[in-house]
Amino acid sequence: MNIKKILAPNFFSLLGIFAIIAAYLAIPFSMELKQKLFPAIAVLAILFFLLGIALLVMTIKSKTKGKLKLFLIFTGASAIAFPVSVILHNVIYGLFIHFFGENFWGNGGDEPVFFILATMVCPIIFLIGAIGSSIIFFKQNKKFS
Repeated sequence: MNIKKILAPNFFSLLGIFAIIAAYLAIPFSMELKQKLFPAIAVLAILFFLLGIALLVMTIKSKTKGKLKLFLIFTGASAIAFPVSVILHNVIYGLFIHFFGENFWGNGGDEPVFFILATMVCPIIFLIGAIGSSIIFFKQNKKFS
């Protein structure tokens, strides 16, 4: 499996989608504009998840070795883990309220584990994998130029 032809386009597509989603969340647009953009962002989030699965599978099946393989696995796995953590956060929150009552979490309480995974851990791991993979990709391209 040729890394340049298969893994790199998938990887850089993930980076682009991540940048668009991060900009949507970080830039203070008006609520009206955010609502209009939300369907496109939802489609991009689904594509982000699917590209993460593809990157992870292709990386594991490829002959890629060493640090590049590790960084690509970080990138793909965190892209997959983010939406899974969001879903698990909401499911667990709802199940605990259903079985233990609305006051289970206290005033304004929330399920913390999957929330922290989704909002802090997954983006940090994605950035570590993305930066590491990018550096290695660019070093390899320089070698072959």
